[in-house]
Amino acid sequence: MIKCKWVIFLVCSLLAFPPPSVAAGASENFTLLDTPAAVPEISFEDGTGKPKTLADFSGKVVLLNIWATWCAPCRKEMPTLDRLQAKLGGPDFEVVALSMDRKGPDAVKKFFAETGVIHLALNIDTSAKVMFTLGAVGLPMTVLINRDGKEIGRLIGPAEWDSPDMVDFIRSRIAASPKGKG
Repeated sequence: MIKCKWVIFLVCSLLAFPPPSVAAGASENFTLLDTPAAVPEISFEDGTGKPKTLADFSGKVVLLNIWATWCAPCRKEMPTLDRLQAKLGGPDFEVVALSMDRKGPDAVKKFFAETGVIHLALNIDTSAKVMFTLGAVGLPMTVLINRDGKEIGRLIGPAEWDSPDMVDFIRSRIAASPKGKG
């Protein structure tokens, strides 16, 4: 009888305190931060060579995806990010797909054309400094940023960004980051 009570107590304790680092509805590799964290300043260029920073997306929840055309998992996930942008992109949310291709924007344009990516803006960092600034240990890496420009979570590795569970998760993060409240 004591063993049974102990098992019930243990199970209830585990259910009452789920690990805070795993995001419900998202990939098991998606880690949410307990407290939003400052994102280091990063700079990159758009497809026309115009300088950009994350401040250009202020007021939106941003899904910053660091990727490259030569990265096989990145190539597979990019169409799912394109579909996520088509579904949720607008005044409250933006997928910022940031290529690390040293061959420049033409390599990314070619890849977008080959894979039918039409909803994502072309953003590129040919120096790959952003990878190091954000502490990327590999590609792809995705950082979820709230409306105040603070990191609220990240995922290392690929994901099915347009899966129903992931779309619901992203929607919940947009709703949890009301305008002016982070």
